[in-house]
Amino acid sequence: MHTLDLFAGATPAAGERRALGSHAWLLGGFALPWVEQLLPELLRLRTLAPLRQLSVPGGGKMSVGTTSCGLLGWTSDSAGYRYTRLDPQTGQPWPAMPAAFLELAVAAAREAGFEGFAPDACLINHYRPGARMGLHQDRDEHNLAAPIVSVSLGLPAVFQWGGLRRADTPQKVPLAHGDVVVWGGEDRLRFHGVMPLKAGEHPRLGPRRINLTFRQAG
Repeated sequence: MHTLDLFAGATPAAGERRALGSHAWLLGGFALPWVEQLLPELLRLRTLAPLRQLSVPGGGKMSVGTTSCGLLGWTSDSAGYRYTRLDPQTGQPWPAMPAAFLELAVAAAREAGFEGFAPDACLINHYRPGARMGLHQDRDEHNLAAPIVSVSLGLPAVFQWGGLRRADTPQKVPLAHGDVVVWGGEDRLRFHGVMPLKAGEHPRLGPRRINLTFRQAG
């Protein structure tokens, strides 16, 4: 099965694994065993590398609050998209990736069939109601052979899973707290995004969604 046509509109049960493509998987609730370790680390990381709304090359700002951890951090401004070793806002190295983050990312990649994943960057996006992420490809990484591991926490969201051309109509994939999406191989450069977040209140994270995206960027 290569799309979500047969089950669009339903979130996966914890432990359920669904194919989004030949090398792409939705792992229902996979991150739940790590949540109690992730949440305090997220608070700590925000003090070391505060959230910011990044500017985009075409003008304007992203609607999500963003920060990073790991050896490299992703950033954007009028000069373009890129990874840096220093946080442009603080002038300091990005905070080290917490052990629980790395453990989760490697375990999810392995579950999806990608052995040897060694992420050196984790992009942390905070969504408030109305925030969104337009269709895009993750192609700023030097190592496009490594997969992307994307972890959803907090409010439910609708992930847009597109094709290899921006004009391809994306599938709408519901994501819940703890779900993980992993893609690589021939699916690595698929366009993807997140539809505007609907208002709500998550029992642990309140009126927000947090997305952790692990990448092997260097």
